[in-house]
Order: sequence, then structure tokens, then C-alpha cells
Amino acid sequence: MSDRRIFLCADDYGISPAVNVAIRDLVVRGRLNATSVLVTAPSCGRSEARALAALNSASPRVAIGLHFALTAPFRPASGGFRPLRNGAFLPLPAVMGHALLHRFDPGALAAEVAGQLQRFVDLLGRTPDFIDGHQHVHLLPQLRDALLAEAKKAAPNAWLRQCGRVGPLRVRLGDGKGLLLDLASRSFRRRAAALSLHTNPAFAGAYAFTDDADFAALFPRFLDSMPDDGLVMCHPGFVDAELQALDPLTNLREREYSFLASERLPVLLQARGMVLN
Repeated sequence: MSDRRIFLCADDYGISPAVNVAIRDLVVRGRLNATSVLVTAPSCGRSEARALAALNSASPRVAIGLHFALTAPFRPASGGFRPLRNGAFLPLPAVMGHALLHRFDPGALAAEVAGQLQRFVDLLGRTPDFIDGHQHVHLLPQLRDALLAEAKKAAPNAWLRQCGRVGPLRVRLGDGKGLLLDLASRSFRRRAAALSLHTNPAFAGAYAFTDDADFAALFPRFLDSMPDDGLVMCHPGFVDAELQALDPLTNLREREYSFLASERLPVLLQARGMVLN
């Protein structure tokens, strides 16, 4: 029986120089084979983008995607986007409320998706291999439709991250956050298929980002029932002042990096009959 090939994807490339270094290091080690780029982050400049792209110069090592953002503290890539708070996007709860009530202006949303896609092209010199969303905003009503429509126009060969899980129902029912992602992903998959856009067949990697979370203990569960081309999300990184200013997820990133850089990861993948895609 052949090995199952999966994606192990680091989110948030670009959020800070230290996170960028950690992600590139893991790619070079063969411990990651995908990362999504947060083009609205202050540290996502041309030099950092080129350093990432250079990892594929000799042969393909890493799929590089767009990490679409629409929540604070990040700022729009397009002009005239509203609503904003102190020049930045709204916090996630407010974004969710606007999306559920369809209060966003469709034209402004389309322009923002197009702006972030164009910024990706300007930085990387090509369209993304895939598209996902920071804090999963791409699954929300209105936002998903704007993203899917622009992807169809500007990056039709990119695949889109859906966050629906596989595995026994009794296990999935015990995770409230996962159930919400499952539900939102059902509609996302249908709408993507109607546009002939490809999505990943399965997703894992979400967990409660609490101080006592043990990523090394949680990770084997993410591989349960994972099929070919399934995707496991992660957030490895080193902590620096810029990360601390932008995101509450700090020390956990270093714990994730430590596990992914260790020999425990390849041993676990081999035991499960999996390789990185």
C-alpha cells in the first residue's frame, strides 16, 4: 500500500520576521510543505517574500498560498474599504456579525480580495497555489462569496482551504469549534464546486490556544482518518516584539516549532504511513 500524501501547512508567514525564519527553517528541514502568506502584515515585504520563494528555486519544496485577512489588527490592501476601526479591520466578533447580517458592501469586499491577491502577485511574482483565511474568515457568509468569485477570476488554478473534518462522528461532536468549521465548510465546498474550484478533502489542526495546550500530544489526533491531500494546519514560529504586538498566539508557536523540528514528527508520519505531499 502506498503512503498517504498530506499537506502540513504553516499559517501566518509574514506576520513577523521571527515567525518567517522559523517557517523557512522547517521547510528546509522537510517538516512543512505548505505555508500561507499574510500579505497585509507589516513584515510581509519583498525581501521576506523572496526568501520564501527562493526555497523553490531548485525544486518544488513548498506550496505557497494567500492567507486572506479581514480582522484587526491588520489593515486593508485596497482603498476605501469600510468599516474600519482606527484604520484597521474590525475585530473577529464584529466581522462575524457584519458577515452574518450581510452588512458588508459587496463591491468593497470584492476590491479587498482582489487587492490582497494582487499584493501576493506583486510580492511573489505569481498567483497563489492555494487560498485560505486568517481566523477562517473566508468561510463566513459574504466573505466566502467574494473570495470564491475573485479566485475564479484571478487564480482559477488555486485550490481553496475548506475546514471540514473526517473521522468518527462521536469524536467530532465533542469539539464545538470544529463543528462550527464543519458546518461553514459544507456551504463553502458546495459553492466552490459550483465554480469548478478545487478544495482539500479534509482538514485538521484546530485546537484551543490555551497556555497549557500540548501540541505534541494533540498532533497525532490530527492525523486520524486523514486521506490523501488532506491538510493539517499549524502555526510554528519564534517570538519577537513584532509578533507580540500583533497576535496573542506567541509561546504556543515556539512549542509547535519545537515538535515539528524534532525527530518525533518523521517517526510519527512513518508509523501512520504518511508523507508530506
